[in-house]
Amino acid sequence: MVEMTETANILNNATANSLVLMDEIGRGTSTYDGLSLAWACAQYLAIKLQSYTLFATHYFELTQLAEDMPELANVHLDAVEHEETIRFMHAVQEGAANKSYGLQVAQLAGVPRSVIQQAKRKLAELENQPASNNPPPARQEQQLNLLNSADDLRLCLKQINPDDLTPKQALEYLYQLKTLAAED
Repeated sequence: MVEMTETANILNNATANSLVLMDEIGRGTSTYDGLSLAWACAQYLAIKLQSYTLFATHYFELTQLAEDMPELANVHLDAVEHEETIRFMHAVQEGAANKSYGLQVAQLAGVPRSVIQQAKRKLAELENQPASNNPPPARQEQQLNLLNSADDLRLCLKQINPDDLTPKQALEYLYQLKTLAAED
């Protein structure tokens, strides 16, 4: 609740002259809730408020916003991996990070080795699941749920590659679009 109160205060009071620092919006909620909230907050700050914002997040899907909106840019801290450890180089680099370092950061923070090893096993299991068991791409699904205008719809549809969708995923998108059209 504290995080949401602070987020509400920022979104209700920031202006185009504000410097806004946001960190991990949506953390502590379900994955889709958190991602949706972080996505909507980032868009609101960029489009509606046009404030200068540093938006730190663990949702890699949000890096797509910079590809869709020329006003945005992705940056990350340079990191060097050595065996199973990581060192952050205190240098800001352009672009999104090329991977997640969650397990390495957990190890640096002192999480017990047995927990890290179990997390690595679970991560490998999740990454190796057959595509048929995976839900539709989260970024596109979330975009469909966050559309506010015809321009948002056009942008979302441009990003969907029909050749990459299974028939079931394509049908799910059609149903979502039909639901959105019915709400207008």
